[in-house]
Amino acid sequence: MSKTVTPLPVPEPQQLIDAATLGKFVRARRTQAGMTIHEAAAFCGVAVGTLGKIETAGGDVKLSSILNICAMLGITISIEAREN
Repeated sequence: MSKTVTPLPVPEPQQLIDAATLGKFVRARRTQAGMTIHEAAAFCGVAVGTLGKIETAGGDVKLSSILNICAMLGITISIEAREN
């Protein structure tokens, strides 16, 4: 029996200021796709623990894993230089 996934709303676009902000976007996109964390991890080619760390801002994760997960879930990250 598969687990029912309740879609979460995607937060409004905002400046990426911390890991928790990224985690909210990742979890929202995953749940909107109807995927459990196990299904999404397999889809993105990462360990469940890695995806869990990103969603909960619970630890360090390789940048390549973050970029891959965002690409697979349809999340765009943009960067720019800021004035000092």
